[in-house]
Formats: sequence, structure tokens, C-alpha cells
Amino acid sequence: MLRRTQPGCVMLTTDAVGGVWRYCLEITQGFTARGAAVALVTMGPEPSESQRGEARGLGVRLIETGLPLDWLADRADDLRLAARELASIARQAGAETIQLHTPALVADADWPAPAIAMAHSCVGTWWRAVRGNTVLPADLAWRVDCVARGLAAADAVIAPSRGFAAALHAAYGTEWTIHAIPNGRRTTPLPRDPRPQALTAGRLWDEGKNIDMLDEAAGRLEFPVRAAGPVRGPNGASVACRHLTLLGSLDEAALAAEYARAALFVSTARYEPFGLAVLEAAQAGAALVLSDIPTFRELWDGTAVFVHPDDAAGLATGLRRLLRDPGRCAAFGAAARERSAEYDAERMVADTWSVHCNLWRARACRAA
Repeated sequence: MLRRTQPGCVMLTTDAVGGVWRYCLEITQGFTARGAAVALVTMGPEPSESQRGEARGLGVRLIETGLPLDWLADRADDLRLAARELASIARQAGAETIQLHTPALVADADWPAPAIAMAHSCVGTWWRAVRGNTVLPADLAWRVDCVARGLAAADAVIAPSRGFAAALHAAYGTEWTIHAIPNGRRTTPLPRDPRPQALTAGRLWDEGKNIDMLDEAAGRLEFPVRAAGPVRGPNGASVACRHLTLLGSLDEAALAAEYARAALFVSTARYEPFGLAVLEAAQAGAALVLSDIPTFRELWDGTAVFVHPDDAAGLATGLRRLLRDPGRCAAFGAAARERSAEYDAERMVADTWSVHCNLWRARACRAA
């Protein structure tokens, strides 16, 4: 007879580069509140001291490995070795469920517990959205193969939106189910102090963010467009901006202050599986101007201004009209804030926890 109904220890992989870190902290906080011990295992570039402090504040075990992220690895063998090392860490930690934040690792190790693939993004869907074709260069083809095998091998797959789940099915097939669980954030926004300026935030260097188009639009405006985030990535990618006001990488408090001061938030992304910065801006009450892509339509239709991701002139016109009309801008901001309540961190945690518990109970029943 089962005495427990949920896993006692969960291992989460994470990285310190982008929104995966913030997502994992939300999940960690929710899982520990439900009585689970969490082993948080970092891959890729090491966390900052402030990130380490955040993890310590949640009372979790932080394990820094330096193992390569799927998009930074040089070859498939690097990912296979990384997967086996992670499986060993899971055994040592006593993990009863495992959540891997890339499907590319799942197929290449003997996991001691159910392995859940959380697909935050992938190079195959990124390439289709950004480059507009399915013919991959050799350096990406092997990565896509790793993702395909991982999706097929995972005990469960989670994606942060229905739109991205559909993109994964289009790229890799429909033989398996994807749990579409939108991201959520716990925030305490600062009081609004809107100024006639726009803000964007994220990995500015990522070609999928389409920052070149936003920079071109900013050059047509008499209003400042402020951009928070790095312009050079760990993979060597970079972007040069002539018209954006670059703020560099900001900590959570500084970014919250930017959200509070921005009359509107703009994202020109061609590829966005969810868009955590958009959610944070909406929670702060900023009006949203977004590229017209499936994910943004799914999440924000009826509450945002949508523009074509190739239309810099149209974007500049849309930004100007909103910035010149504070009342209309405030109305869009209020609508975005109301919609943001649907993307609640507790709901995200509860739905994700349900996936873990169902897998753990199924495994425990088979072993009984």
C-alpha cells in the first residue's frame, strides 16, 4: 500500500542565462511549499552571486555543474555525457521525479525516476520561425535529432503555450501528448510612474528577438525606446544598436523600476514560446505592443496592439500613436494587467506538480 501520494524529492535542471532561471525558482518555491525537497542543478554559465542568493533563500540544494546547454554544446556526444552525469546526480540526490529543461537530454541516459521534458524552446522551431525554412545547417541538424529523440523518450512533455506545443508537433510529429502549461510569475509591481517612453527586455542578442527591426523603428521616433538585457550571448551572437537606449543586464529590482516607468512595453520577436518579460510588463500595467505571432495572439489577443514583425514603419507609427495618447495607453495597460492575472504562478506550479505526482504514483504502483 502506498503511504505517500507525491514525490519526496524532485530534481530540476536550470540555467542562469535567461527566463529558465526565473521559471525554475517559481517551480522550486511551489514544490517546496508542497513538502518536496528540490535539487536545483545548473548547466551552462555559472550563476551570479545574486542568483545563488535567490536559491539559498528558497532553502534548496543548488548543484552547479558547468555541463553544456544543448544550444552551446559542440557535438552530440557532449550532450550524451551531460545526460549521464545528470542521471548520476539524480541518483545521488534521491530524486523521485526529474524535470529537464531541454528535451535534448532525455534519450541518452538511464534515469532513476520519471523524466519530464520541459520544452522552453528548441533550435528546430526557432529556425523555422526565424529563418522561415526547414533546411537545417549541419550544426543544428544534430541538435534537432537530439530533441526529437528526447521528446519521444520523455515520460511527459510540457510546453509553456498551446502555440508552442503546436510548433513542436509541426516540427517533430504528433505521436506524443504535450501538456500546455502557461508560465506564471509572482510579482509585486512598483507603483506606476509612466513616462513617454517604451521598453523592451530580454536576450537582445538572440536573432529571434528581432531587435534590428525595433532599433530601426526607434530611429523614427522622437520618444526613447529603452532596452534591458545583454547584447552579446554566450554563443558569440551579438547585436549592434544605433537608436535604442541600452540599459545592460538589470537585476529584478531595477527591471521592475523600468516596467513601472514605461508607458508601454514592446516585443518584436519572431520566435517566442511564451514571453516572460511580456508577462512581467503586463503585471506592471504597461501597454503592450507585440509582433503578430501565434504565441502572442494566443496569450494577449484583445489586450495588445499587434504589428507585423517586418514592418518597422508600422511599428513606429503604432508606438507613436500610443505614446501621444496617455489615456489610450493606460487603457491598454489596464487590459494587459487584467489578462496577466490568468497567468498565475500558483496555477503554473499546481499544474506542473500534478504532472510530477501522476508520474510518481504510476511508477510507485508498478513497483508495488
